[in-house]
Parts: sequence; structure tokens; C-alpha cells
Amino acid sequence: MRFTTAALVVATTFLSSVVSADIIIGSWNIKNLGWDNNKGYEKVSHIAQHFDIVAIQELMNEGALEQLEVEVEETSGERWMSMASHALGRSTYREHYAFLWRESAVSYLSGAVVYIDDLDVFAREPFSAKFSSVRSGQVFALANVHITYGSSIGDRLPEIEALASYWEWLDEVYPDTPRLVAGDFNLRTDHQGWSPMRELGAVPAISEGASTLGLSEGVWANLYDNFWKMPGRLNVTGHGIVQFPALFEADHVTLRDTVSDHAPVWIALGDAPLELTAFDDRTFEPTNDEVYCIDLNEATVDQLSELPNVGPVRAGQIIEMRPWGRIETLTRVSGLGTASVKAIVASELVCS
Repeated sequence: MRFTTAALVVATTFLSSVVSADIIIGSWNIKNLGWDNNKGYEKVSHIAQHFDIVAIQELMNEGALEQLEVEVEETSGERWMSMASHALGRSTYREHYAFLWRESAVSYLSGAVVYIDDLDVFAREPFSAKFSSVRSGQVFALANVHITYGSSIGDRLPEIEALASYWEWLDEVYPDTPRLVAGDFNLRTDHQGWSPMRELGAVPAISEGASTLGLSEGVWANLYDNFWKMPGRLNVTGHGIVQFPALFEADHVTLRDTVSDHAPVWIALGDAPLELTAFDDRTFEPTNDEVYCIDLNEATVDQLSELPNVGPVRAGQIIEMRPWGRIETLTRVSGLGTASVKAIVASELVCS
């Protein structure tokens, strides 16, 4: 069942059948959901039905949300509901934000609203709403954000820094309500650009791991997807990244194309336990066997910039000088001497 928001828009734990359990909140960039791109809705719905509510980024049209809702109802055997913002963006490329939730676990309360961005900082203004857990009665405000990627980290920082004002705005719109900002932030949590949010007391739910699929099997890249929360306001008992290739008999490249190049992230409220189910109905415990490493021949400028002594300029040189064999040959890059390359090797960040 769809919620229409036209009149409202003004600018590691998984679910269980145990009734006493609280809820799992997810956030997922589903890579151009709604374009004619051979999206595997059956696989997407299999992943989505593990959550009780999920904030969705990169929804390209509302018909795709309707299709996903139908698919997830068939997959889970339960009723779901959804809502979407209007299309947001400054050019012909425009996205919707969406929320999709299990009717037996989550209730929409009020306040579905797109941020009134008076300074016009955000290319896609955040979308938020107030919900409650049917199981525990916990009320929370959930905001949905997709920070622009741009051509460099510098293009992202104005929106990241503006999240501090948005964080305070949420407190005014949903007074006395615990708030979560979920989304694809396109920035590591340890970057100094987050200082304004941290100064307000906000912290990321996830600080380790990676949430984007690398092009090599078993390799993961940046931790761009996350939740920002205020400690102590919600009973968060677990968090993690659903590195979903383990659920399917398919490789990273195929799943990047048919599902998403981002893995969903999640937090658990209350005693909701982890129960991850494979596509063929096998049940297994999640593992952290996936390897995060930086491939000298595939990594982006931002990824390469994470290496010791490598900034954007040297990262660009590494890309221009591909292909690379041994790490030690990085001494060919201007400014990377033997000591600098030894530090890169010692970091163990480069794929072997």
C-alpha cells in the first residue's frame, strides 16, 4: 500500500518471527532503481525483506517502488507500505527518496517532509518522516540522505558540513524525538568534514568495514553508507553491513549490475536478533570474511587517496600510469620514494 506525500512535501542483527523482538532499520542505495537496467527485483526484495523499515536512495521513479513493494510482499508473505519524495535534483538527473516498511512492525506517524534548504546547499534535499515500532512503541524520526558524489571529495564537503544544520532542523521539526540520519554519504566516517556533526554530539553507527562492492570477487571498498545518531537516545543493540553476495550464487560484477553496487547497512533496536537467510532458503550466520583492499588497477582517486603518502594528485598519477604489477614499483610516481612505498606496503591496504 502506497502513501502519497504530495500534500506533505514542503521543500550484525536481523529480524525474527519472535513477536517480542523490536525492529531492524536499514538504509540502502539500490543503484538507479527504476531505470531499464535489468534490475533483479526478486533478489532486491529478498534482501529488503530482512528489514522492518528501509530508507532507499537512488529511486528513479515511483513505479519502481510500487513494483518492489509487490515483490517484497510476495517474498515475505506480509503486508508492506511505502512512501516516496518528489523527484529531487538540479539537472535532468533526478532521484526520489523512499521508505519501505513492514506493516506489522512499523507505523508511519507524521511529518513526511523534504528539507527546506534555504541556502541551496543540497543537490537533493533530505527527506524525513516520523515512525514508531509496533512491537515496542519506540518513536523515532528517520531522515534519508544521498550526498552528491561530484568529481572529488571537495565537491561533497559543503553538503556534509550542512548536515549539522539539518541535524538541528530535525530536532525542531520532530521535538523530543530520537533522530537518525541514514543514507549514502560518499565520505568516510573519519574524515574531518564530519567535525560539525560530531561537535553536535552525533556519531556514526558503523565505523568499520566497507559497503560498496569492488570489481574483484570478495573485495569491498568504501564505507560510504551509514546512520548518524545521538548516543543514548535509542536502544541500538546491533549494527552492520549486509554484504549480500554471500546470499546468492553470483559474482560481484553480476550483482553490481542486477542488484546494486552498494550493500545495505542496518541497526537493530531492542532485542531484534540476527537471522540472515540465503536466496535458496538456507539459513546461516553472517561472516566477515570479505576483504577490503585497494586495487591499484581499479581503485578510484578517493580510494587510492586512503593510502599513506598518496593524495588526490598522486592518486591521479597512479591511475594514469596503469597497469601496475608489484607495489614496490610505485616509486615511479613522483614524490613516492622508497620510504613512502614501504609505508604503503606496511599498511596492508593494497590488494595482493
